[in-house]
Amino acid sequence: METPTVRWRRLLPRTPARWAAAVAVLAVLVGGGTWTAVADDGPPAVQREDRMLRPGGVEIDTSYFTAGGSGKRPAVLIGHGFGGSKNDVRAQAEKLAADGYAVLTWSARGFGKSGGAISLNDPEGEVKDVSGLIDWLAGRPEVELDKKGDPRVGLTGASYGGAVSLLAAGYDQRVDAIAPVITYWNLADALFPDGVFKKLWAGIFVTSGGGCEKFEKKLCEMYERVAVSGKPDAAATELLTERSPSAVADRIKVPSLLVQGQSDSLFPLGHADAMQKAISANGAPVSVDWISGGHDGGDSETARVEGRVGSWFDRYLKEETGTDTGPAFRVTRTGGIDSTDGAALKRGASSDTYPGLRSGGREIPLRATGGGGTPAGAGAGAGAGAGAGAGAGTATKSTGSAETFRNPAGAVPPAISAVPGVGGGLSQLSSLGVGLSLDFPGQFGRFESAPLATSVRVTGTPTVRVNVKEAAGQDAVLFGKVYDVSPDGRQQVLPSQLVAPYRITADQQGKPIELALPAVDHEFDAGHRMRLVFSATDLGYASPAEPATYTVTADGPLTVPTAPAVATAAATLPWWTWGLPAAALVIAAGLLITARRRTATPAPDPALTDVPLQITGLSKKYAKSVDRYAVRELSFRVEKGQVLGLLGPNGAGKTTTLRMLMGLITPDEGEIRVFGQAIRPGAPVLSRVGAFVEGAGFLPHLSGRANLDLYWQATGRPAEDAHIEEALEIAGLGDALARAVRTYSQGMRQRLAIAQAMLGMPDLLILDEPTNGLDPPQIREMRDVMIRYAAGGRTVIVSSHLLSEVEQSCTHLVVMDRGRLVQAGPVAEITGSGDMILVTVAETVSEPLAEKVASLPGIVSAVRTDDGRGLLVRLDGATASRLVADLVRLDVPVTGVGPHRRLEDAFLTLISGGAA
Repeated sequence: METPTVRWRRLLPRTPARWAAAVAVLAVLVGGGTWTAVADDGPPAVQREDRMLRPGGVEIDTSYFTAGGSGKRPAVLIGHGFGGSKNDVRAQAEKLAADGYAVLTWSARGFGKSGGAISLNDPEGEVKDVSGLIDWLAGRPEVELDKKGDPRVGLTGASYGGAVSLLAAGYDQRVDAIAPVITYWNLADALFPDGVFKKLWAGIFVTSGGGCEKFEKKLCEMYERVAVSGKPDAAATELLTERSPSAVADRIKVPSLLVQGQSDSLFPLGHADAMQKAISANGAPVSVDWISGGHDGGDSETARVEGRVGSWFDRYLKEETGTDTGPAFRVTRTGGIDSTDGAALKRGASSDTYPGLRSGGREIPLRATGGGGTPAGAGAGAGAGAGAGAGAGTATKSTGSAETFRNPAGAVPPAISAVPGVGGGLSQLSSLGVGLSLDFPGQFGRFESAPLATSVRVTGTPTVRVNVKEAAGQDAVLFGKVYDVSPDGRQQVLPSQLVAPYRITADQQGKPIELALPAVDHEFDAGHRMRLVFSATDLGYASPAEPATYTVTADGPLTVPTAPAVATAAATLPWWTWGLPAAALVIAAGLLITARRRTATPAPDPALTDVPLQITGLSKKYAKSVDRYAVRELSFRVEKGQVLGLLGPNGAGKTTTLRMLMGLITPDEGEIRVFGQAIRPGAPVLSRVGAFVEGAGFLPHLSGRANLDLYWQATGRPAEDAHIEEALEIAGLGDALARAVRTYSQGMRQRLAIAQAMLGMPDLLILDEPTNGLDPPQIREMRDVMIRYAAGGRTVIVSSHLLSEVEQSCTHLVVMDRGRLVQAGPVAEITGSGDMILVTVAETVSEPLAEKVASLPGIVSAVRTDDGRGLLVRLDGATASRLVADLVRLDVPVTGVGPHRRLEDAFLTLISGGAA
């Protein structure tokens, strides 16, 4: 199925003004087991086993994924991000399982259904749990062993899960390969960089864990102590350091793929640099990959990263020596907009060796330009304000290389760089030449280069030597950043919205010290200038509350790393190098095709105005296939008030059918009509269709209600058309709407996603696997949601692999197999057409009586029902009337007789051509 953007199609704004509003909001919105089949439309089928384990003395909720075959296979453990649960990594687990791995996911202590308190990857807590899970894998018969008790195992995970991958490799020598993603090397360095408290991220960290009371007591006390003082103490630094991968740096000796985010003010690129240096020094193979996104948001490049992780494990767990694991270093570079789809253009750059953060240093001379009288930039929208600051700098203050500025009382107002939870949108905009940072007059010092004669690609950490003085001899807390300033000085961009904090102690003041600026990958174009700014405040950090005066003197040039060995992949040729000769023909052909399509669009059918869905003769071939059909000659009709279950084995064509229904792909033959209107991509009638697919993207720190409000605002449609209250009543979220989404269970998230799909109360609601990842009580609640929605005269189509659930929640069924319709009709009709008879009686049926009935002529078997007050009788020649006569003769108090067959029986019979 499609990504959550499917649900936006029916809600597209209708006017340019509303489009502008939608884009603004979207910028913010855009971070004893039970076995269950989790296969989609393509093989192989994946099985999931859910169970509670006690690997380290605390109950841990786990899921175990395997697929097909009886041979031995390596195992992979996947950890989740902070504030999440095992459900967040399910899709990746299924992919790896289908690729031949035994995959175990788990909810860490304090998260999901697992017990215990959050102890931030304590070696005696979460890390011990991982070792216990490896013990469990060693006992699985299908898991490949290096030796007894030692499974062939790799670990991966993002953020919190990435850190525990590193820690496990350091504490448990059975780990064979790791692939941590956007994680930390030293948590103290992440939250207290250079002794400055990263207060905004630390606060989000605690609240996303469910509040201070969810943490181990000494961690809660540490956080509250530092948050009140605004300054980390030695005990706090020691506590976080001892629970960080850096504490076992010399013990991590396994092949390591390190994926780090460029849009990441929480765990910036320097953490991956420290990992690479330590692990490679131990003699292990290491590759570093800088992705476009990160904790601040942006493009996480999920498909590419998961593909590379899979290749890494293929090479080092399966020992497939021919597998290409990629370059030693890769960075995603973004620039410009693809005019075809509006997406940011991305290309990879790579080198055969890791360049580090200071390779190919180039010196850029600086001069002071003054920061006291003019804002240092409110970005592209700052207009004359930003321009005045750049253009009038020398007139305002041209005093050589010294800048004097103040830290205001209470450190308010703070400068703005990255904003956690929103910053990802900002950092992505910075790569496209849009700046949204802000420095306040009198609170910063500015040093600037001359216009660059040629473009300069900075890859790594710029450095500068400065002399800092605080007038009263107290610690100076500064925030350094390098802006990209346009030739006219009216626009400045802060690459990835990153800033580096510094605490300059009294004994460091009055003499040159080297300061490292944020590590970035950014190209400064010819004619642009580099602007080095030191600010006294920053929104994300704690600054001293006491007013202070700082003087900063540049003691040398700005040295920027250029990483000359890193080569950008060749771009495809511009269209005009090959397309100009044919451009007129293409345009003309396009216009003709468009005109024909418009004229060929069928007129509305008045007879079907009240019919939610009618599919007639629908066919779709697989790509590049002459005779292989995904869907062939499919026809069925859905009426108002029905809850229709779409069933079929893997490869039946269910997904393709739903994609055509939602206007995402075009059928080769046949037509789909929704309320009499023919479906085409972008058809207006799709505004009456709502769709839910897995993976709804919610802002975790906002409440459920706030997420829905933002979603609807982005559509540009009137608020009264949302029917939010009605959707929420059906979804049944209650008081949870006021809570942050990060506190929701999987079932609550599913219901919130369905409430989002129900906004506007669409007449036709399509739900694809709405019960995935839910436990039985949550599945029952989801069933009630679907039934309540249809009870209002609307229609629901649900695709699910849970046959028992479909049987209980759906009124009608469409069964498909190999692209064709097998049977359609009411559930009772499909399940009741068999040779199984249900006999209900007035009293409990004894086992001897059941045996007597089973021995009657024409009877194959007679089995008591679970409640003991009935018999399931399979006929073989006998008739129902003859059976009743025999039961009366045996003095059985019969109260009812009727055909009975479970949906599972009917389904298997239908797809096997009646053989079952």
